[in-house]
Amino acid sequence: MDRNTPTERTPLTSLSESFERYLQDKGKGRGGDGGNYRRNAARELERFAEWAAGDRGGDDWTGIVPDDVDRDPTFEDLDERVFREYARHLAGDRGLKQNTVQTYYRYISAWCGWCVNEGYLEAHYAQRASAMAPLPEDDGRKPGDQQAWTSEQRHALTRHVDERARDAVEAYTTLPEDTDPLDKQRARYVALKATRDRALVFVLAYTAVRVGELLRDPNDPRRRGVRWEDLSLDDGSMDVYRKKQQWDAASLPDPVISPLRSYRQLMDPPTEQWPVFPTFDQRTLAELVQDDLADRGERPEAITERRAEYARDLLLALDEDIRPPSITTDGARSILQRLSEAAEIDIDHPKHDYLAPHGGRRGMGEVLVRAFGYTVAARYLDNSEEMVRERYSHIEAGELGDVATEALEQID
Repeated sequence: MDRNTPTERTPLTSLSESFERYLQDKGKGRGGDGGNYRRNAARELERFAEWAAGDRGGDDWTGIVPDDVDRDPTFEDLDERVFREYARHLAGDRGLKQNTVQTYYRYISAWCGWCVNEGYLEAHYAQRASAMAPLPEDDGRKPGDQQAWTSEQRHALTRHVDERARDAVEAYTTLPEDTDPLDKQRARYVALKATRDRALVFVLAYTAVRVGELLRDPNDPRRRGVRWEDLSLDDGSMDVYRKKQQWDAASLPDPVISPLRSYRQLMDPPTEQWPVFPTFDQRTLAELVQDDLADRGERPEAITERRAEYARDLLLALDEDIRPPSITTDGARSILQRLSEAAEIDIDHPKHDYLAPHGGRRGMGEVLVRAFGYTVAARYLDNSEEMVRERYSHIEAGELGDVATEALEQID
């Protein structure tokens, strides 16, 4: 159904009939098909619909439709008691943390508010006090967003990737002149991967840029990953698509410039439109190269022969300007898992056994707040000062504790 096509809204309208229109309104990109919010909201709406139909909630739960009626749940069945029961259902899931329950309920509540505005419901039942009463208190902490790289961890990881990249580049650039061409290509590929990983780690460690602003998000077509045209190494800046849905310049501090320059020189991208951090996934690159050469009119036999001339499809893609996609945010997490293990970094965190991307941003925030205060940190982190004060409140609490200790020592 076209999103501009009017829908007849009656109390007997099925709940699921409203989902797609709501998700299009909340989605990103052309047609509202992208975005993490859309994906997460779709998942929770589906769970709510299953619960309302009696397919979730335990053996004794039969759904919100009267027992003597045979139909799917409709808006006629919704009232504040339904949302209160759903809140109780979420809160009773022993596998969910308090703030996760709150998050899941907010998706349903947001849809309920949209339904009021669109004429599906007469009132925002989900926001009524009686409906929300079973929800647990929100402790204010975001699930999985508490790791911060310590100075020791940051130095250990950056030192590891730097040594690894230097060794790989030296091994490639000091090869004898009579080295077999394929062996030389293999050495270049190893050096490219090592310098890409080094550049990625340094950017995550020192720029405090969100990983979703740096790399490709498959759920948001506007986040295609930074390209070389987005970087100005001379000015020390990088254009990124911010969380606030607009392009903005982010700083590239001195520690990041040299790894990026070395990496760019080795890669020698054919155009400025190439991604700074392309995927090295062989299956993806093989399919990309074969499809692109076929589109150019190459026959299958010729494509096979052409690929045989290269040790890796990435090198063929560079020579033929077959632009690969950027690595994804999930890809970055896999890279950091591999590097954290290789660097043998000591990590003590309940959720992550590796240095997660957001930990680099949070760790840099710690450094900035302690060195320059909340106002400067907020500007660098592209956040409001209020939010930075909230997220790094433990720093101020510690400083106040030191003040209290000093005061007690003076009095005593």
